[in-house]
Amino acid sequence: MTSRGHSLFGPGTEIETLDAFDATGEGGLDERVVQSVDLRERTDVLRRVSVRNTIFLGCQFAEGVDDDLHDRGALLFPRLPDLPFNPYRPRLYDARKLYDAVYAGQRYEASMDARTYAWSRSPETRRRISSTLATSLHDHAIGDALDELFQDRVDPELTVGIMGGHATLRSDASYAQAADLAEALAARGRTIVTGGGPGAMEAANLGARLVGRRDDLDAALASLRHVPRFHHDITRWARVALDVLESVDHRPDGPLSIGIPTWFYGHEPPNVFATHIAKFFSNALREDTLLHLCRGGIVYLPGAAGTVQEIFQAATGNYYAPTSRDVAPMVLVGVEYWTTTFPAWPLLESLAAHHHMARHVHLVDSPAEAVGTLVAG
Repeated sequence: MTSRGHSLFGPGTEIETLDAFDATGEGGLDERVVQSVDLRERTDVLRRVSVRNTIFLGCQFAEGVDDDLHDRGALLFPRLPDLPFNPYRPRLYDARKLYDAVYAGQRYEASMDARTYAWSRSPETRRRISSTLATSLHDHAIGDALDELFQDRVDPELTVGIMGGHATLRSDASYAQAADLAEALAARGRTIVTGGGPGAMEAANLGARLVGRRDDLDAALASLRHVPRFHHDITRWARVALDVLESVDHRPDGPLSIGIPTWFYGHEPPNVFATHIAKFFSNALREDTLLHLCRGGIVYLPGAAGTVQEIFQAATGNYYAPTSRDVAPMVLVGVEYWTTTFPAWPLLESLAAHHHMARHVHLVDSPAEAVGTLVAG
């Protein structure tokens, strides 16, 4: 399989569930990818169908079946032991998966998310080639699942990223403003993507998820203010958010709210309000993916080093864009902040001069102006 998540054999070749296998298997599996499916009860089918150039990623087989498949031309990637995550995961995460222990009434430290972060920080893990292989396989699988989501349900030209600081408190006025910004953009048909963490990112995923539901959004903001920060007790911080999530109706075809966090910053827990969570081990891959997807523009709320990095990483791509159509709009919110506190704007403006990106970079003073700039543009 190639980078950025596309199948080696083209779209439509991946089998990710037992039902999909049953619907396809009897017709042959040549040049298909079967990903993380328990096939222990499908031995008879596997022994009689053609498997030329079939790739099996982390599947389970009855004893002896894997040798037979290999001998008949299949390529098998085995399940890897002693991992707190599935490196061949066929779909994106959601809050229930990452916060499984909290849903069960336990502490966050027992959750899949926390255990995976602890595993990634272990010196023993870092010494093993098998560990780095597992994280690479995982990040490829997540990239593949994210690509599938965009192919099926998302128009990149209508996808807007909202970047901002993780330290924004739920009790801050700027938190509610970030939620309102995302809600306003989602109401105008935009799909919201964030870095998937706490603070402004959480607020944006919340606002996008509750688009058109003003009363629910106001009630959610009121509840979340009671636990304003994650630093002292992630369990309590997550629990109040999960309670909010469970209190609102969910529709399978409802608005998307996408978060792309990373275990590289695992001390920052992912927010629960993204409907789809693409969590990566590699922060470099995560950042590249995050910025690459937001063809409809990126809004930068006040933040620190991470947000500044995202500004200039996006600026680099825009600076070298071959045409104006290849530039993703950039909107910095907070005139004083981006000219005085962290003076990114003067440098960005200088870079943009005499390039295709010049008319696509904007400095505004309010979230409302940011909405108007992107929607009008």
